[in-house]
Amino acid sequence: MLRVQRAALAGLVRVVEGLPGPGHARSSCLLPLPGSAARPEPRGWREAVAAAVGALQEGGLVAVPTDTVYGVACLAQDSRAVQSIYSLKGRNGTKPLAICLGDVEHIYRYCHVNVPDELLQDLLPGPVTLVLKRSEELNKDLNPFTSLVGVRIPNHPFIRELARACPGPLALTSANVSSQASTLTVSEFQDLWPQLSLVVDGGPIGDVQSPECRLGSTVVDLSVSGKFTIIRPGW
Repeated sequence: MLRVQRAALAGLVRVVEGLPGPGHARSSCLLPLPGSAARPEPRGWREAVAAAVGALQEGGLVAVPTDTVYGVACLAQDSRAVQSIYSLKGRNGTKPLAICLGDVEHIYRYCHVNVPDELLQDLLPGPVTLVLKRSEELNKDLNPFTSLVGVRIPNHPFIRELARACPGPLALTSANVSSQASTLTVSEFQDLWPQLSLVVDGGPIGDVQSPECRLGSTVVDLSVSGKFTIIRPGW
């Protein structure tokens, strides 16, 4: 059993005891984050982003708050990291992962868009996943069984800044084992911590007593020109 040492976020990182560290020590960055981009960045914000970027670039998995539920992210262009997320979720690779980007204009690099830009700007950022046709730029090992991909731009300043700081899209999924309930606090997925490189705590997301708050994003298929289909209603 390892004791995880305090790192760059001195004073804001709670040391977590007893996390096993296969390969390298795991850490849990428990940082109170603002719920609105209009609020000032808290002390340690940039260090938290830098720590998360570093973990991702090393092929790690990072748990982050979003505008709906807690998520786990990795670099979408890193095939090994993508496989690690599938393993974490207990999936066989046939249930797709979404990609997460920081801004709408980045969608055009990784997807074929056949809807007006004004529609994308109206829907994003927000609690929706837009399903579009993927481009050749996207890692072929990410959801190789489909020509489509879900795109998220969460309305949460931390994950958007993290996405902007990364060299490519994030692969993003909810922080829970498949078929289990989505999580609204970091303690709810504590059993996954040993498999994560970093856990960023944004506090409770929504009402933890409300089942509706665990629905995640609304998934909308916009891949067919002139049509839309709601695949999954969300929060």
